[in-house]
Amino acid sequence: MAVWDDLVGQAKVEEQLAAAARDADALVTAHAAGQPDPEASKMTHAWLFTGPPGSGRATAARAFAAALQCVSPDRALGGAPGCGFCDGCHTTLVGTHADVEIVRTDLLSIGVKETRDLVRRAQLSPAGGRWQVIVLEDADRLTEGAGNVLLKAVEEPAPRTVWLLCAPSLEDVLPTIRSRCRHLTLRTPPVEAVADVLVRRDGIEPEAAHAAARATQGHIDRARRLATDERARARRAVVLKLPLRVGDVGGGLKAAQELVDAAAEDAKQVAEEIDVKETDELKQALGASQGGRMPRGTAGVMKELEDRQKRRRTRTQRDSLDLALTDLTGFYRDVLALQLRARSPLANTDVRDALERIAQETTPERTLRRIEAVLACREALDRNVAPLLAVEAMTMALRD
Repeated sequence: MAVWDDLVGQAKVEEQLAAAARDADALVTAHAAGQPDPEASKMTHAWLFTGPPGSGRATAARAFAAALQCVSPDRALGGAPGCGFCDGCHTTLVGTHADVEIVRTDLLSIGVKETRDLVRRAQLSPAGGRWQVIVLEDADRLTEGAGNVLLKAVEEPAPRTVWLLCAPSLEDVLPTIRSRCRHLTLRTPPVEAVADVLVRRDGIEPEAAHAAARATQGHIDRARRLATDERARARRAVVLKLPLRVGDVGGGLKAAQELVDAAAEDAKQVAEEIDVKETDELKQALGASQGGRMPRGTAGVMKELEDRQKRRRTRTQRDSLDLALTDLTGFYRDVLALQLRARSPLANTDVRDALERIAQETTPERTLRRIEAVLACREALDRNVAPLLAVEAMTMALRD
């Protein structure tokens, strides 16, 4: 299986990356033979992958990183890099390659300290692979200071270092950084392509796979979770009932509270799974006594871990809320499609009765205002507005 097989519905991007991987292979081969580099090359040292959520930005970046590290002997016979089976491809895809650093964050932002560590690593020559590759999956979460630190490294990269940055859009990255990157845009995968992946790779029944792909509108990870996780299906069902509950003030406020509580519960579950393990491991590393007493001088380290865990809980809660708001946007999009008699397929066919009821009771203008209210709630959460306040304002606006 070639490394590109995980890219769903991205034929154009796959073609561009495959061509760049061949050029990168030629560059390394020429350098090893003491020959001058080819004059015309599609390879560059900084790439920016953009596309909507679920398009597979990080998957494309990791596949490209694997192709850059491919050591398949078939290359000498004209085979393309990225076989998916050799040691270079396999270790990159599973995250254990010594010369590939994959950076993702479960916090709200990536700070200056973490970025400086990456820049220092980027200056190193490959330890055993063909390139030193840095995959930054959340480039949109760089603080302004961190972006300025990264700029110099992207502007003047080491000879065998490649930066692969991922972000939802060009506007999410500093202009000075994106102007120095080669830009690749991924699209939302077709529903049929996502359903096919769920059937082939996850063993999901075709009917369930199509329903999940259609409900998530082509978002691969969300579709897989919806098809395999009963809790995810239950939570989505609750969200899709919200439009029927906001007819009065009391119902709207209660629905808002339940939505925020569900997101907080998600954050709590993540904390229970990860925080205790992290804390125990750090205590052990710092030499805590059998009774749990910590050595002197370690209070600051423990406080830093607690702060990090708190930021992660905040991020998890906001991500959970954002997922619910995405489902709500899809609901009203279907309502608008019914009102305008559009030919586009509905995403939420499992609640068609509710869609038709609201479509008959309201007008397209009111539906558009409701979609705007949901989007305004998402923007408020991005600006660190208190979750309950933002969601309550949204549910009140949905009554109009």
